[in-house]
Amino acid sequence: MARPRKFQEHDVLDAARQQFTEGGFHGTSVDDLSRATGLSKGSLYGAFGDKQTLFHRVFGDYCDGSDAMAAARVDGPEDEALLRLRAWLHSPEDTDPYGCLLARGTAELAAEDDAVAARALAAYDTLLDSCRELVEQAQRAGLVDPGADAAALGGLVVTTHRGLEALAKAGVDPATRNRIAEAAIGSIAS
Repeated sequence: MARPRKFQEHDVLDAARQQFTEGGFHGTSVDDLSRATGLSKGSLYGAFGDKQTLFHRVFGDYCDGSDAMAAARVDGPEDEALLRLRAWLHSPEDTDPYGCLLARGTAELAAEDDAVAARALAAYDTLLDSCRELVEQAQRAGLVDPGADAAALGGLVVTTHRGLEALAKAGVDPATRNRIAEAAIGSIAS
């Protein structure tokens, strides 16, 4: 009979996520994961498989959270759609100093790991769709030119967010990042 687990899976996955976010996949050893989670290597392997399997689980969970937040941003009055986009562009101020696991995992592994590439693409498609929907809401509310390409403008917002996140990680001051966010919103507003 298997022994009951003496750890909370969520806590272990959260610690592994933080370790992968800080060190990247290639820069994180199983010893690092063992120290971060408090589990022995054997317990890690027994519960989560090898390092790549654990990364896929953590990355997938992270992307699921990103998808849920993107869906939540779409909900709300159409005349506040630009406010929700603006708030999202200002959110990189509060990001982890090591950056976003979606961005880091994509940059590090998408070219060599088909599962990471597929899950990252799905997450970015969700972000693009949610921003397109917000632009369409703003168009219906008369806040954005109704003839503008909503998908392209939504893509501009996603790209600006990713860039602002990188600037925040590099230490660019919040005032500069906020001016960039306001310029991006101003460029799509009517």
